Amino acid sequence: MDLLSEENVKKYVLPHYNMVNANITRIKFKDTDKQRAVYKIDYLNKSYCLKKVYFDEGNLLFVYSAIEWLFRNEIRVPRILPTAHRERFVKYKEMLFIMTPWIIGTKCNYDNSTHLFQAVSNLSQMHSTSKNFTPIEGSFKRVNFEKIYISFEKHFSQILNCSNLAFKYEDKFSLLFLQYFEINSILAKISTRISSTIDYKNLSTCLCHLDYVNKNIIFDESDNIWVIDFDKCSMAYCAHDISYFLRRFLKRNTTNWKLDATISCLELYEKNFLLNLDDYKYIISYLAFPQKFWKISRDYYNNILKCNHNSFFYLLKKSSVNCINQLEFTIGLGKYVEKKFNTTFL
Repeated sequence: MDLLSEENVKKYVLPHYNMVNANITRIKFKDTDKQRAVYKIDYLNKSYCLKKVYFDEGNLLFVYSAIEWLFRNEIRVPRILPTAHRERFVKYKEMLFIMTPWIIGTKCNYDNSTHLFQAVSNLSQMHSTSKNFTPIEGSFKRVNFEKIYISFEKHFSQILNCSNLAFKYEDKFSLLFLQYFEINSILAKISTRISSTIDYKNLSTCLCHLDYVNKNIIFDESDNIWVIDFDKCSMAYCAHDISYFLRRFLKRNTTNWKLDATISCLELYEKNFLLNLDDYKYIISYLAFPQKFWKISRDYYNNILKCNHNSFFYLLKKSSVNCINQLEFTIGLGKYVEKKFNTTFL
């Protein structure tokens, strides 16, 4: 952590950008296996973002390639700035640092339909322009083609195991778990069944952001949309990016499982990038799975002897309030897709 202090970074990293006299403020620090730090640099009436990344040079070159590709295809992204010696990054004590412009603006507001639909349209443009993305030489070729039914089957099995433990303990948490178990098990069954029928070779693929959520979608003072933080980007299934974005939107109280808004988002997305039946199956199965119910229950029973029982109880209660809405949403979206493709799979 001392190596990543403002003083050290200012002394040993900023000179590579000829910014010795800049003001530096550490915005974020995460001391985990994937250690990272973010600093705001103010210099000559301009602001910059300096980031200590958690991956190696090969991965960094992939991220650099992705940003450049999108920029050259007219997607607004903060480009990685060269050092004074025209290098793409700074290496200090085996750590890698990159600098980009600091994007001034407000993060995407899911309650603002204009923001929501612009974000969806922008995502489809990103996917459309990056179907044939090729990273520069020396890049680690990131791919993320996980078959989600494997994860969902495993997680569903864990939910069933939790139900056995709930009958065993019969404490306050367990009684609440059993109260919502039937609806959530139906959701899990739908998710695993649909995901197992996906032809994964038929899924649309492209360069995906993989963290396309409101904190990484910025609207500047002129209402231009920018996308930041490509640390997780990879070649992946387009449907994963879409699903990840939609789930963050749908699980909020004010936009909870809104079917009409979701269908509008998908129809808007398809104006730039057409989705096939397998893409839609992926989206439905991803959105149907009771992610919070599974994770909270699993963590509770794995730590039942040392966890805060009241905290877990309220977490489960909060996450389960809208499970009926989630089930109705899943059935409604499934019927929409069945009608669209003149098929039956629910």
